[in-house]
Amino acid sequence: MKKIIFLILISISGLTACNTMKQNKSAGKLTGDWVLNYITGPRIAFDGLFPNDKPTINFKENPEIISGNTSCNGFSCKLTIKGNNMSISQPGPMTMRYCEGGGEKVFLDMLQKVTGYDVQGNTLVMLQGDIVVMRYTRK
Repeated sequence: MKKIIFLILISISGLTACNTMKQNKSAGKLTGDWVLNYITGPRIAFDGLFPNDKPTINFKENPEIISGNTSCNGFSCKLTIKGNNMSISQPGPMTMRYCEGGGEKVFLDMLQKVTGYDVQGNTLVMLQGDIVVMRYTRK
């Protein structure tokens, strides 16, 4: 009986490890720095939203937290990835500089609406359902 329980536990551990490796392999394409070049929603030109700098985002290997810059202020958020599904929490503590253009709020609000992603070469698209809501280029 103990052997059967032991085998079941080992099998469950093995399946969990394989699933984690699969998630990490998928998320591995995200690793690095990305610069925003498209955001859906506002009727303001992209350069009007972000007049000085473009927002950036950084994914670590095996990401659980992402960090970046809203084009003005630094931020970090919790990240959950399962396959090509992605969920980004509200940002934690941020720097508090005054930002021109109004893009910071649009950017942060859109991050929380993201439900998935796809990486094609040096392009990262973030999706809400099957609609592209943000597009980035690898730095």
